[in-house]
Amino acid sequence: MSIPLTYNLRNLTVRKTTTLMTALGIALTVAVLLAVLSLVNGLKATLSTSGDPLHIMVMRKGSTSEIASNFQRTQFQDLKFKPGIAQGRNGQPLAALELVTVISLSSIDNPEAGTNVTVRGVEPAGIEMRRGLKLSAGRWFDQGRRELVVGAAIAKRYPDARLGNKLNLWRGQWEIVGVMDSHRGMPDSEIWGPLNQVAGDNQRTSVLSSALVEAPDEVTAKALINDLTGDQRLGVDAISEQEYYNAQVSQGAAIQYVGMFVAIVMAVGSSFAAMNTMYAAVARRAREIGTLRVLGFSRGSILLSFFVESVLLAGVGGVLGCLLVAPLNGITTAVGSTNFSEMAFDFHVTAKTMLTGVIFAAALGCVGGLFPARNAANKEILTALREV
Repeated sequence: MSIPLTYNLRNLTVRKTTTLMTALGIALTVAVLLAVLSLVNGLKATLSTSGDPLHIMVMRKGSTSEIASNFQRTQFQDLKFKPGIAQGRNGQPLAALELVTVISLSSIDNPEAGTNVTVRGVEPAGIEMRRGLKLSAGRWFDQGRRELVVGAAIAKRYPDARLGNKLNLWRGQWEIVGVMDSHRGMPDSEIWGPLNQVAGDNQRTSVLSSALVEAPDEVTAKALINDLTGDQRLGVDAISEQEYYNAQVSQGAAIQYVGMFVAIVMAVGSSFAAMNTMYAAVARRAREIGTLRVLGFSRGSILLSFFVESVLLAGVGGVLGCLLVAPLNGITTAVGSTNFSEMAFDFHVTAKTMLTGVIFAAALGCVGGLFPARNAANKEILTALREV
């Protein structure tokens, strides 16, 4: 004969203060875990939408980032007619030169010292290749003029970089004429301008950063990467755009490991808190346990009942933890990249993430309730009835 679940629910409601304090401790542990998972989900979502498997990033031999690559225009002239490069609407190879530099802008998070932001000089072919990139406001810049288009995250986080504003950069004043949206991709964290104008103002007309080329299919893309990298005459390294962006985040992995470590430490503390609560419950309800045994409930039924009560208590904490983290969904934050600038992304709280939190809380309840439940089940009837 099993003990009704209503017995456990009544005990949890009667001990409101103890239940709430223990559940809150578990909730905070779950909230830390879910915040880290949501951050990682946001990073993955940004990176997954940033790279195209058909796009190939070409940089100077030995370079690991565009900011440190000195890519020559002469190299580009030699590679853009390589077999395997797709053709654009105008019949020309889908290959474009790009220049990456960094400026400092006052952000919402750092209004005084400012934060580094990536500025990318691009050609029309570079825009054509990014097919998921759309304008959410304004228009594209004109080649040869000091005009800029900013990413959606830049416009959101940097007050000076909004549509219609002007920025004093390098040799003149640049007008912001558009806002682009890549649906959480890397361009959302960048400012784009016409390549030749950005290069001229930076006095880098012959030495740029990289080239972006497109292959017609993935098989050809792999062959083209091998061809470009193996061509000693060119002296370049070629890498899939997806792989390149996956390597760009320098802080994401560290944040994940630190967050997980903190969550584990808090989980150990929460398990002991749940265990302490259940031991106290066993001590206070000794006579109840003895009475249950007299009424014919077995040791196994009592063990299961107290174990379930601990899991229910942790489950309440898990739900509270999900509620604490839910407001983070959609909040924009940023981490550093190897281009010495910010990469913005949103916290991404999903149903799967919340389910993970509830399961994690239930596991804490299992660990914290097992020994007290066994202690309750092992009490002798007469000894239990004598305890106050």
